[in-house]
Amino acid sequence: MIERPLKIVLADDDEADRLLFKEAFIDLDLGITIEIVNGGIELMNLLHHTKTEDLPQVLFLDINMPQKNGMDCLKEIRADSRFKEVSIAIYSTSSSEKDMDDTFIHGANVYIHKPNSFQKLKKVLEKAVMNSKVYQDPPFNKDNFLLKA
Repeated sequence: MIERPLKIVLADDDEADRLLFKEAFIDLDLGITIEIVNGGIELMNLLHHTKTEDLPQVLFLDINMPQKNGMDCLKEIRADSRFKEVSIAIYSTSSSEKDMDDTFIHGANVYIHKPNSFQKLKKVLEKAVMNSKVYQDPPFNKDNFLLKA
């Protein structure tokens, strides 16, 4: 069996954050496939129109997006058994305990507060990708939920 490259999707409405995210993965050169969507509606359309075998292994999801926010997407994704193998990393500027608690309760695998430097961004994204399987399997541990650079 040929192992396919890791496929990642980022859902974020902020153009600058999307660009930094993509640049960080280009610098890391991990041999992954990245698809970027501009918000929750676009994300859900993508997921619902993707064959199960082509779904991303890791989804980076911003919470604060207009029209359909990250929490709505998280709930919809976790309610659909077709997406059970997708690891979800919340990728947000929010450091609110409530946001962290809510996303943990609704099935996110890890929470990443968007770093304030490019080097920290690269470090935390590499850590998230390298440990994506660790964060996917129960039992989930709230102590390990917040991923830091």
